[in-house]
Amino acid sequence: MRILLVVAVALIDSDNRILIAQRPEGKQLAGLWEFPGGKLDPNERPEQALIRELREELGIEVKDSCLAPLTFASYAYEEFHLLMPLYVCRRWEGMVRPLEGQALKWVQARDLRHYPMPPADEPLIPALIDLLN
Repeated sequence: MRILLVVAVALIDSDNRILIAQRPEGKQLAGLWEFPGGKLDPNERPEQALIRELREELGIEVKDSCLAPLTFASYAYEEFHLLMPLYVCRRWEGMVRPLEGQALKWVQARDLRHYPMPPADEPLIPALIDLLN
């Protein structure tokens, strides 16, 4: 089974809320909520991929030094095995905007379970609750 490496980030605002994005129609797992991020390009480090994805998806600039690894998910889908490190970021430049037509919400960590998420994202929630409570 092939391993797919994707990266995700918990953007945390000054009120300790976490940004989640809803997968748009036409994408796999459409309608589910997830942490921003995405696939790595060839020869790209995880931090570089996050910086690129955050610029493309949300219009914000993040410095490498502002990304702190928190935990990771390892999940077996039918077609592949997903390995997803989750970073935390509290500092960025610019205003968060949905550049790909996705819905965005800022939510408290304890409320994340009220939003349907892909199965690989759900195991990341306890680490965020522990971090922010």
